[in-house]
Formats: sequence, C-alpha cells, structure tokens
Amino acid sequence: MLAGCGSIGEPLYPALNIPLRVNDLTAVERGDKIDIRFTVQPRTTEGMVLTQVGSVDLRIGPIPAGGFNANDWANGATKIAVPTLPGPGAAQAQTSARDFVGKQLAVAIRLGNARGRMNDWSNFYPITVEQPLATPTDFKAVPVAEGMRLTWNAPGQTAFRIFRKAGEQSQPSQLAVTDKPEYLDTSTEYGTAYKYYLQGIHDKAETAVVESDLITPKDIFPPQAPSGLTAAIGVGAVELAWTRNTETDFKEYRVFRSEENGPYIQIAAGLEAPIYSDRKIEPGKHYRYRISALDQTGNTSDPSEPVEVTVP
Repeated sequence: MLAGCGSIGEPLYPALNIPLRVNDLTAVERGDKIDIRFTVQPRTTEGMVLTQVGSVDLRIGPIPAGGFNANDWANGATKIAVPTLPGPGAAQAQTSARDFVGKQLAVAIRLGNARGRMNDWSNFYPITVEQPLATPTDFKAVPVAEGMRLTWNAPGQTAFRIFRKAGEQSQPSQLAVTDKPEYLDTSTEYGTAYKYYLQGIHDKAETAVVESDLITPKDIFPPQAPSGLTAAIGVGAVELAWTRNTETDFKEYRVFRSEENGPYIQIAAGLEAPIYSDRKIEPGKHYRYRISALDQTGNTSDPSEPVEVTVP
C-alpha cells in the first residue's frame, strides 16, 4: 500500500476588496451647483482587480482654523449623495452651491468595500464658493461665409469661455475667451459636425455649461462676381480677360455671350485661368460678354459686369 504525505500551508484569508485611494478629485462651481469629479482606480489595496465599490463617503466642509486635521474636517463637513459607482472609471457628483456662498471649503472622498471598511481620504480639494451666475440663454450657432457665428444673451456677465467638439472628438476643447456675447469661429471646415459649449465666468466661478445644437456647416456661399472684365478684338477672335478670383474653394469660370442684344448663352465652362478667346465670331456683328465663377460645391457667383464689342 502506498501512502502520501504533505504539509498544510498557511491559511488563506479572504480578500478585503478595499478600493485604492482616490487621488485626482476636483471641484468647480457651475451655475448653482458644485460639480465634483474623480476617478475610481481599477485595483484594490491588495493589488487585485476591483469589481465593485461597496460604499462611498463624499463630503464638503469648511477648513478648520488653526491647521488642517482630517478628522476635525470630516466631523464638520456635509455628506454629499453620490450615484451608485458600478466600478472603476470616471465618476461625478453634484451638490447645491447656494448653501455655501462666501465660504472657503474643502472637498474629499473615501471609498469602501461591501462591509463598509473605508480607504484613506482622497486629496482635499479647496474651493471658494461665489454667488452663482445666471446661465447664458438663447445660445445660437449660425453658419456664415467666414465660419460659424455664435451669439447668446447674458446680462451682467463680462467674460465667457467657448469650447468646441469637432467631428468624432470625445471631449470638447477650449476654443476662445471673449468679453462680448458673441464670437466668430473662422476655423470651421465644411462637412464637419460641430458642437459648441459656453461658460460665463466671474473670478473663479463658472456658469452651467450651455450646449449648442449639433451643426454641420454647408457651403452655401457663392464666390465673388468676377471683376475687371475686358474685351479686345484680336486676329479672328475676341480676347477676354478679367481679374482672378481669390476664394480657396474656387473651381472654374463660365463664359456667357449675347449676340445682337439677344439672350445670354453659355459658350465656355471649366476655365481655371481668367482668360478666354472667342473664335466663333462673325464680322459686323455686335457681341456682349459676361463671366460667372463657381466653387467646389457648385455655388455660382453673380455675373460680372458685361462688356461689348462690334467685330469690324
């Protein structure tokens, strides 16, 4: 008979599953809310993968006089309700700003396991709460020839931040700061979808974010009418010349002719250079000419001022 032998190892204790400490908490006043954001780390204090946050303790409170002590601060701080945190990743919570106007505060959070065992407090984020600003209203974005014109109403406010999200961007980026309730975005591109966000600012306080509709600029703006058209009698031809258009989306010129004061008929298209020789002329006849410009999307300019000649 064979017999085996072995030894019993150290007992394995159940994992505590306490989330790692939050280290990136921020808080900002937006409108009449204090917006708090932080990241739940993907690991536990034991280095294991975090699958669930059991409890959350988020607080905001005055900074104690005579030096900062976490326990003293927590005893005098107000708890903030936090939506359920399903697991690791970015998280957000809000609380009313109106109860804290004029106060210097700190915000911090700690997370725990399902049994309520907590980790350490996060970084303590300071915030001075100002009187809330009114949210700008009637925010509009309208395509114009130069780009996208933004307008809004915000009585009493003197500074604004503008953010823009273009195409497939996941987050908006700051576009400009202005002291007027309007802005012209000249960096748009036709066919790209844009969404704009507006914040009124006052010292360190910000208004609630106002969002525009999703807008895709479409080129509906024709080129300038060609100018400087001249006509000269050459050898067996009328030689036309005019000033070159400068639009970046210019495509071509088209030439129109009227014979003996009749209607204008197109006689040439697809011209890239501002010149044309009309060789289909007859002696003794009177001709009038005018030119139109087209852009890449087919917008047609007004016709140029006409010129006229009589072939000898």
